[in-house]
Amino acid sequence: MVVWTEEERNAIQSIWSKINYEVVGPEALGRAMIVYPWTQRYFGGFGTFSSVESILDNDKVRAHGKVVLHGLDRAVQNMDNIKETYAELSVLHSEKLHVDPDNFRLLGDCLTIVVAGQYGRAFTPEVQAAWQKFLRVIVSALQRQYH
Repeated sequence: MVVWTEEERNAIQSIWSKINYEVVGPEALGRAMIVYPWTQRYFGGFGTFSSVESILDNDKVRAHGKVVLHGLDRAVQNMDNIKETYAELSVLHSEKLHVDPDNFRLLGDCLTIVVAGQYGRAFTPEVQAAWQKFLRVIVSALQRQYH
């Protein structure tokens, strides 16, 4: 079980309360697909990705980016039980979708960059540390089925 300080909880909840799902999720997923092009193979049913624009303007990529953020919302609501909260998603991604477990970390890195860009100076080192701890816990929970 992860132990959260009051400051970490407040930082995570503060960031989360200001996240624009319409912008952050699609941009983070799109960036991941651009920077790590091998991740595109998991989205074969989303169309052709021939350029940066074809990824960022793809309605299915944008929609799935929002789905990812709504999934992270579950972690914010269940910070003391993230591992159990993501048990089914871990099985789904491992056994049905066969997603490389390192891709969760890569997407988390892209998400951090997008959030940092949105918050600017308010994304202080302390806030970033809490945010990245939060994402590491989520990634660990998603990778749990793989171990």
